Amino acid sequence: MPRARRGFKARRRRNRILRAAKGFVGGRRRVFRMAVEQVRRSWRYATRDRRVRKREFRSLWIVRINAAARQCGLSYSRLIGLLKRSEVEIDRKILADIAVHDFPSFARVVESVKGT
Repeated sequence: MPRARRGFKARRRRNRILRAAKGFVGGRRRVFRMAVEQVRRSWRYATRDRRVRKREFRSLWIVRINAAARQCGLSYSRLIGLLKRSEVEIDRKILADIAVHDFPSFARVVESVKGT
C-alpha cells in the first residue's frame, strides 16, 4: 500500500492559517508555527474584545450625554432619573447621537423632562 503524504489537506490547513496571519509582522506572518500561535491568540482577543467594545461604547455615550446635560444645567444621573420618571424611552446611544449632532433637539428633550 502506498504511503499517504497528506499533501493537499496539510497544505490547505497551512494556507488557511497563513492567510489569517496576513498583516502580522515578521515571522508571525511567514513561519507556520509562529503564525498558528499568533492567529489563535488574535482570535481569542477578537472574541474578548467584541464584549469589551460594547462596554467602551456605553461609557463613551455616557460621557457625551453627561457633557451635554451639564450644558443644560443637569448632571447625567439626574437627567437619566428624569427620563425614567417621565417614561421617555430613548436609549443612551440615540441620546448621545442627538447630543453630539443636534444639540437644540437634545436641549428640548431636557426641557421637556425638566418640566415634569
